[in-house]
Formats: sequence, structure tokens, C-alpha cells
Amino acid sequence: MRTIVLATQKGGSGKSTLAIGLALAAQQAGHHVRLIDTDPQATLSSWQCRRGLAEPLVETIRDADNVEQRLRALDRGGVTLTIIDTASGVTAATKAAIGCADVCLIPARPSLADIEATKPTLRIIRARMKPFAFILNQTPIRGNRIHLAAGALGDEASRDIVDILAQPFIAMRNDHQDALAAGLAVSEYDPFAKASEEIRELWHWVDARLARATTIDDDSGDRPPAMPAPRFVVPAERTPAMVSLSAWGDAGAPWDACL
Repeated sequence: MRTIVLATQKGGSGKSTLAIGLALAAQQAGHHVRLIDTDPQATLSSWQCRRGLAEPLVETIRDADNVEQRLRALDRGGVTLTIIDTASGVTAATKAAIGCADVCLIPARPSLADIEATKPTLRIIRARMKPFAFILNQTPIRGNRIHLAAGALGDEASRDIVDILAQPFIAMRNDHQDALAAGLAVSEYDPFAKASEEIRELWHWVDARLARATTIDDDSGDRPPAMPAPRFVVPAERTPAMVSLSAWGDAGAPWDACL
């Protein structure tokens, strides 16, 4: 089993939305996925309540001492990928999750304040010698801010930007809000939309990053190789549930309302 942890110091970066989107993209690619919610804000748990019992299921863990134990149990139970959503700031549960991660993903909006706020998280990740990557999230569709943010992330990480900046950048689109409110992932809400395409491409990038981590682990003899995942096939049509709240994003709710 592989474990992805989404973590960053600053709130409103979109960790929960990205966790959901990546979980569904991975599931559609053939993985048995479990989401773990360590954030007291409980965005993933609330999403599961709206969603019902459809996979992937969300588990809530608040006690840092339970994180590693539960991951071992999920591994024994046949789960092939676990994605952990963490609280803002540096908590004991976040540190425990990072310690168990195969790859840490650090979402950041394209602003200097958000990028500077990643420093405490990055220090923990580096101290535990974990592979990591930044995700530029909620980006404007056009403008120079994205390129400036990308350059700042490269300076902050002091590494090759190609290696630590996930592709593609995830643009601010209403589909993410609408899907979250409907208990769906964006790739279920509208499989053919640009937002869904971006999330699937992001999953392929992350999957390749996981494969590299697996190769390193295999060379050391610590872990078995990851399960190969087939490519995602877009569903032929949306179900009624996928369009039930399609106008939610036009009601004036702020982007950060559910994050």
C-alpha cells in the first residue's frame, strides 16, 4: 500500500478538495482507495455524509498514535492507496501522517503569503526525509501570478522545480465547489470538464512520483512494488446525482467556504 499525505501550514489551500479529487482519480484508475481525515474541521467526513456509502470511504483519526496502526490494518485489508488529509498548522497527527507518507503533497495558492506559510511543513517533511511536491492550487486561469508563484516555490524548495512542482496547476473552477457540495468528486460531477481533466492529469503525475518512490524502496528491499494501475476511462454519461447541485457555485458562496 502507498500513502499520500496532503499537508500545509496555511488554511484554505484546498487540501480536502485535492484529496477527494485524487482519491477518485486513483480509484477510477484501479486502486482500492481509503481517505483518512485527521482535520478537526472534518471536511472529508462531512463530504462522506453527503455522499453516503459510496467508495472511497472516509475514516476519521484524531489521535496521532493511531495513524500508523490504522495504516498497517488497511494494508492488510487490501487497500492499495491511502490519502490523508491533515489540519492546518503543525499538529501531532500531521507529524505522524508525514512520518508514514510515501509522498507528501503541499498545496499552495499562488501568493507569496501561501508559499511562505509552507516553511514549517517543509521543515518537518525534510527532517523525516520524505519525498514531496508542491501543488499550485486555486490558480487564476490567466495571469503572471502563476509563473511568479512557481518561481518562488523553486527558490523555497532549493531543488529542481520540475521535480518538486506537480503538474498541471489546478485552476479555480466552480466544478470543485459544486462537486464537494454534492458529495461527489469533480471527475464524477462532470467527467468531461476541464477541472476533471486537470485532476486526472495531476493524479498521473503523482502516480509517477509514487512509482519513483517505490523504485527507491525496492532497491533497499523494504517494500513490495506498487500495484500497476490501468488508465482511467471516462464514463459515458453523468448520473442525476452528479448534476443535482450544479448551480450551487453561482449562489455567491466563497471558494473557501467548504475547505
